[in-house]
Amino acid sequence: MTIATSRTLDSLDGRIILALDKDPEASALALSRTLGVARNTVHARLARLERSGALRSFSRRLDPAALGYELMAFLSLSISQTRTGSVENGLAAIPEVIEVHATTGDADLMAKVVARGTADLYRITNEILEIDGIERTSTAISILELMPPRYDGLISRLSEQESSATS
Repeated sequence: MTIATSRTLDSLDGRIILALDKDPEASALALSRTLGVARNTVHARLARLERSGALRSFSRRLDPAALGYELMAFLSLSISQTRTGSVENGLAAIPEVIEVHATTGDADLMAKVVARGTADLYRITNEILEIDGIERTSTAISILELMPPRYDGLISRLSEQESSATS
């Protein structure tokens, strides 16, 4: 399991990310012109954001339905605390498990899973149950995504905070 490291972004990072959100194919030169910042500064910032992991892979923007995975479910997993390594490796080996979080409460882990339909979800759930250390699962199927993941409001707030601090 990868544990996120602390990455502090500043207002320029936020402005670059917002500009990339509007035009994902923008070059460093185009971004520098849009933002009124030197091209080398934009290039260096982009490289740092990628190296630090603040900018994630492009594939994370893909809609799973475009790949034929129209069903999304959230599985609460109860695990044997002595088998966390085998559980993490087992979940990572299942491509349909697209996200896993360690949680508090009744479940130890929450897995976000995509499937081609209910029969496929049944297959995936059984595959998860075969992982050494998984004791029990509980499944909730998403019937409609009301709000997709979004970060633009947080990024805008970051940009505005530093802009207002310098005013």
